[in-house]
Amino acid sequence: MRGASSAKWVAGAIVVALAATACGGGGDGEGKSKGSGPAGYVSIDVGEPQKPLIPADTNEQLGSYVVQALFTQLLDFDAKGNIVNTNAESVTSDDSKTWTVKLKKGWKFHNGEEVTSKSYIDAWNWYANIKNNQQNSFWFQDIKGYDDVHPEKGDPKADSMSGLKAVDDHTFTIELKYTMPYFNYKLGYYTFAPLPKAFYDDPKAFGQKPVGNGPYKFEKWDHKKLIQVKAWDEYQGPNKAKNKGVLFKNYTTVEAAYKDVVSGNLDMIRQVGPTDLPKYKQDLGDGAIEQPYAAIQTLTPAFYSKTFKDIDPKVLQGLSMAIDRDTITKTVLNNTRTPAKGFTPPGVKGYQNLDTDVFTYNPAKAKQLIKEGGGVPGNKFTVQYNADGGHKEWVTAVCESIRKATGVECTGDAKPDFATDLEARDNDQVKGMYRGGWVADYPVNANFMKELYHTTAEANNGHFSNKEIDGLMNKADNAKSLEESVKAFQEVEKKLVDHMPAIPLWYYRINGGHGKNVDNVNVDFHGDLEVWGVTTK
Repeated sequence: MRGASSAKWVAGAIVVALAATACGGGGDGEGKSKGSGPAGYVSIDVGEPQKPLIPADTNEQLGSYVVQALFTQLLDFDAKGNIVNTNAESVTSDDSKTWTVKLKKGWKFHNGEEVTSKSYIDAWNWYANIKNNQQNSFWFQDIKGYDDVHPEKGDPKADSMSGLKAVDDHTFTIELKYTMPYFNYKLGYYTFAPLPKAFYDDPKAFGQKPVGNGPYKFEKWDHKKLIQVKAWDEYQGPNKAKNKGVLFKNYTTVEAAYKDVVSGNLDMIRQVGPTDLPKYKQDLGDGAIEQPYAAIQTLTPAFYSKTFKDIDPKVLQGLSMAIDRDTITKTVLNNTRTPAKGFTPPGVKGYQNLDTDVFTYNPAKAKQLIKEGGGVPGNKFTVQYNADGGHKEWVTAVCESIRKATGVECTGDAKPDFATDLEARDNDQVKGMYRGGWVADYPVNANFMKELYHTTAEANNGHFSNKEIDGLMNKADNAKSLEESVKAFQEVEKKLVDHMPAIPLWYYRINGGHGKNVDNVNVDFHGDLEVWGVTTK
């Protein structure tokens, strides 16, 4: 996912716009708020979402934080990537093609409406329908009948997918086009959340004031400043809120957010910027957080651009070998990242170190490969990134490494904020490469290939397309067991080195923290801070 969770792009330290004053408080959420936040609420730096707050139209980290507070899907994952049933009583299959979902009874939306099989079926059909133009519609393509509601050309032939059938109010079946032994893992992505009937009356208005079934209820959205949600007392899931609510606060820079955490005007920061990394453990003490999670940073070519339209993979391999990952992660990133040895990070099934030197710094071979591949057109390219995310320093360092090693000119192309960066990607406006980042939506290696580099993948913003790779991915999907599918995707990953759909840089670690007014701040499988479990002192 973009922003780091659907699938989600790692936003790094995404912080956007101006801060409202934060909160502190007393034990069990009953303390007094410090500043404009209500008593017992906790605050975190989460900037302006790119899209309205609809599960299937959100695939970046900022929006996902809010969507996951407001909505709950069938299942989720614990910190180790194991499945935890949330709204589902069970998700089972005898053949990996037809799956049976049984819902827990008594679940409701925030408006009192019961969550039923129809709540899921109607939502998924709406999400998948091409007329509704949802960013995550691709996620439903495995379901039988998807092509009828989302044809490659023309209008939909049907309003619903034939593979979805209600057995009763709390049981429904999902028939896939083919066997997919890891499909239940995909259901842990929030885009599979249900919708209440009220959504269909006015989807546009709903996106500004959503009604979900999650641990928090929507209160207000002061655009580019603050999103406020309130703990919902009737929530029955395992992630029931232990505070009174959350303030998702917008900052113009990660440095500004950090200062507010240190001064007590912000409770949590998701990622400390490079300038503050050397001192954040000393500043925050026991509140400092450092923990690896399943995410990767890449440089992704826009294969539609003049620079990379007909590029030879050897050139990309050479550029990869011109990047001194070890030095950059140790110095600029203060030992907070791990140099990548493949396209899939640790923490997911199928992680492996690829047996290749393409990710090893070697200036001489880098020059040779670039020359053999015909060079970079114009001998220069740009790297697009969001200026509000603490990326300038490492982008500059990567470009300098490439220039020194090969003579190819590389410069940063800064966009003011993450939303602007994403819009440029979505509208095919990237001039060279862009800062790619991906956080696991589900803990299987397929998520770091199928959702990124398949020709039809929505998050394939670089427009990489290779029939051989597509075929191998499709074959891996159809494996008889989860183990066989994971092994097949490992072979796909090895093949990706020959084509270089992106240049892996390093695996992520969260380097964030919290102030003295809150406690019980933990990190989930996706690298997100678990806001629901945070308590006030």
